[in-house]
Amino acid sequence: MPGGRLTQQERQQIALGVADGLAYAEIARRLDRPTSTITREVMRNGGPTAYRSDLAHRATERRAHRRRRAASREAPPRPDGRDTEALREYTETFTTVLMASGMPKMTARVLGCISLTDTGSLTAAELVQRLQVSPASVSKAIAFLEEQSLVRRERDERRRERYTVDDDVWYQSMMASARSLTQIVETARQGVDVLGRGTPAAERLENVARFLEFVSESTIRAAEQAREVLHGPVETPADDVERG
Repeated sequence: MPGGRLTQQERQQIALGVADGLAYAEIARRLDRPTSTITREVMRNGGPTAYRSDLAHRATERRAHRRRRAASREAPPRPDGRDTEALREYTETFTTVLMASGMPKMTARVLGCISLTDTGSLTAAELVQRLQVSPASVSKAIAFLEEQSLVRRERDERRRERYTVDDDVWYQSMMASARSLTQIVETARQGVDVLGRGTPAAERLENVARFLEFVSESTIRAAEQAREVLHGPVETPADDVERG
């Protein structure tokens, strides 16, 4: 039933679909399930290359058992009033989507952990405590995120390093991605002369360069327009000023 837990038979159908190379959306359509459910199921149980329905089913039963035991201890309500179980489920979904985009699991967990705080900022020690992982794991994930311009390193009033995710970070990440495409464009065009204009290989590289150049320029324009429209100052109409 859509919305309920996946059955063992459904997991077998997912495994068959993954083995056949079907898109998650197509598997979801055949099972009448949300695409996010299929994506989360596969990514949390080995990924598309290692997913097995029997192992996934047993792992899900173990997780459900652990959650029931944790719930029986009646954890105190969150000070922010949020539903603990709903937040846990959403965090898992958010992390899974990041992983599906190609991000390593620990990196996705760190980015998700920071992104879903009200402050949008955490220290390394806070990340270690929240994720229950080693400082080395956090450090490696942060290094990857900084390389992609997805977190910003700052120091707070206590001189502690904090890692921040905000609107400008996503803008900077998009711009960095566009710049990396530009480098590929320049390198591809260098190859055109090396391989000889008019040859099949050179034409292929030229097509790659033209395509990625268009994508890069479009990305830069879209990022700048979005930043200006969504995060720029709100202008007050002249007639409103006069009435005030």
